[in-house]
Amino acid sequence: MGIPFFHVNAFTDKHFSGNPAGVCILEGPMEDSWMQNVARELNFADTAFLNKKGEGFNLRWFTPEVEIDLCGHATLASAHILWEKGYLKRGERALFYTRSGLLTADLKDNWIEMDFPEESAKQVSPPSFVTKAIGVIPRYVGKNRFDYLVEVNSEKDLRQLRPDLSLIKKIPVRGVIVTSVADSKEYDFVSRFFAPAVGIDEDHVTGSAHCCLGPYWRYRLDKDEFSAYQASPRGGKIRIRLSGDRVLLIGQAVTFLCGELTI
Repeated sequence: MGIPFFHVNAFTDKHFSGNPAGVCILEGPMEDSWMQNVARELNFADTAFLNKKGEGFNLRWFTPEVEIDLCGHATLASAHILWEKGYLKRGERALFYTRSGLLTADLKDNWIEMDFPEESAKQVSPPSFVTKAIGVIPRYVGKNRFDYLVEVNSEKDLRQLRPDLSLIKKIPVRGVIVTSVADSKEYDFVSRFFAPAVGIDEDHVTGSAHCCLGPYWRYRLDKDEFSAYQASPRGGKIRIRLSGDRVLLIGQAVTFLCGELTI
């Protein structure tokens, strides 16, 4: 009997868009090196590993290079599988014990609402290496415990970015979030995310980055609810609601592949 494995596209309601994640349902804890090797072999931006713990699940996330502290899209993918495959009943809340504390998810009208910690950025003087790496003059630069946050002048500038990934890889952070006001009335803001240091040149849709983006745009737009679009080649949609020091990330997911690991 192999280990149940699922390929899920997160922050989308259709195939071939959103952010692919691997989800592995384990019978118990596994060695870190084994999980890292599996994540490297699968080569998703993130692979989630879950095992039952009391009323909830231990949840860990690995990129092809490292274990990370917080991942939105692989958490969304995990919650989606727990309900779709019957590990949880549709009315049950998903509880995840993670390196970022207890995270929860609820299924509401085919949307999954995840309760995440706020990861606000503090404004910093624009480091020359950040400006050089993204190739444009920013209107704002901030930094939180994970990433640099950069606002550029327009969605056009954001979509046309061709950052120097070799320079970004040398910056001592997880990655660089780039954002701007959206051109379309459908969205409040758009973003892109680059994290070559952890094996992800450009992430498709980054839930954890929106734990920073939500508080930033609350300050800029004076509102607490947002519709956001991550303008990667695959693209994805995230709804955001802020509540105190928590960020509710709301999205959908679709299962692309079901199988099992035979190792």
